[in-house]
Amino acid sequence: METELIKQKIFTIRTCKVLLDADIAALYGVETKRLKEAVRRNRERFPEDFMFELNAEETSLLRSQFASLEGRGKYSKYAPFAFTEQGVAMLSGVLNSEKAIQMNIAIMRAFIAIRQHQADYPYLVAQVGEIKQTTLNHGEQLNQIYNAIENLLDEKAEQQTWDNRELIGFIK
Repeated sequence: METELIKQKIFTIRTCKVLLDADIAALYGVETKRLKEAVRRNRERFPEDFMFELNAEETSLLRSQFASLEGRGKYSKYAPFAFTEQGVAMLSGVLNSEKAIQMNIAIMRAFIAIRQHQADYPYLVAQVGEIKQTTLNHGEQLNQIYNAIENLLDEKAEQQTWDNRELIGFIK
């Protein structure tokens, strides 16, 4: 799978970047029920910082934010498991098929790409974090985020224009 497709399945829940059980099961080519069974049989391998079960409020918010998820029958009546990067790595020891190993490598690359992207734009990440902390209404927060992104894009465009300009003068 392409890293970009996997990155789209990574959510932030409880301040952690996670993949949900149904998404991992689909990537690995197994039923969600079987994935959950394997995790429950090896519960000691999955401490709270590797995997956690979404509570009713989180599940409800997830369904309301992504209305299309409910229609696909992807998220059952049971609360989904959310796997952090370490939890996904631990799954490779529980699900030991060739496809699971290859998918695990692709998922790890997606998590790394997200972390690298955040490291490339620390100014933007910090500014968005500051905006979240303020007590502005949602509309004002969005306007500030858009302005921060526009400023970043303007700076990048100026930098590219300066670096890519055509040289003039005599050649020795």
